[in-house]
Amino acid sequence: MTAPAVDWRLIREEARPGPLQMALDEVAAETAAAGGPATLRAYRWEPSCLTLGRHQDPETVDWAFCEREGIDVTRRQTGGGGIYHDARGDIAYSIAVPAETVPGELLDCYHLLCEPVLDAFDRLGVDADYVEESVPELYRPACYLRELHPAHDVVAGDASGSAAGPDEDRRRKIAGNAQYRKREAVIQHGSLSYAVDAARHLGVFADPPVTPEAFRERVVGMDELVDVDRAEAVGAVESALADWASEAPEATVEADGSWTDAELERAAELVEEKYRDEEWIRTRPGRDGA
Repeated sequence: MTAPAVDWRLIREEARPGPLQMALDEVAAETAAAGGPATLRAYRWEPSCLTLGRHQDPETVDWAFCEREGIDVTRRQTGGGGIYHDARGDIAYSIAVPAETVPGELLDCYHLLCEPVLDAFDRLGVDADYVEESVPELYRPACYLRELHPAHDVVAGDASGSAAGPDEDRRRKIAGNAQYRKREAVIQHGSLSYAVDAARHLGVFADPPVTPEAFRERVVGMDELVDVDRAEAVGAVESALADWASEAPEATVEADGSWTDAELERAAELVEEKYRDEEWIRTRPGRDGA
């Protein structure tokens, strides 16, 4: 499949709080739906942040741990379980594009928008692809510990074959991706694991029945597979996004795009109305009166 032939802007990695990052994803979708540029971006969570799935039960969160460790908590528009986004170990991206320019079938659209993600891993020498067979869930509230499905879960192993021992062919989850539609636009966002701190990934949840060792059996970071620093990994993600978009006939890509003042103002409003709102975060939207 070919990327949509639209006018794109690439917004290079910015470090912002999680509630603002989620608001900016929503704003990017609004801009694309209104006839503005489609957006490709990489971003960083500062401080580290737990994002809850759209309907996730807040009772699954260890709120005291998050407060003690200075970890933000917000809620995504996308479904699934909670994801701990480490300020150093997580590399996030999002793509916002008019809905009419991408496949209407969810899985087809998902696979199209994941093409630059898989390309980024390839550029870094990480052997990543969709998991070949389903893998049972370990703990449903945590996105990375849910069942792995061949249709959408991306796993990675050692492309060089140099790993020692019986686990050299083991493939573990390295990326989580999800999408939703808003005002005639599609927004897909995801997290690529650069480095994994299993204790903190588990610490944000209330009494998960999984050990850090078991978590590492399921999840891997790029730094375990290839010799690459974080800046180089981010650069590969940004380049893969821009090159993917520019291959489309008649597409344009602004390589150093930015937000308008109006978009930043709108994002600030969404943070107050939603992404830092206690009712939005601590209840399941659509339930319990939310």
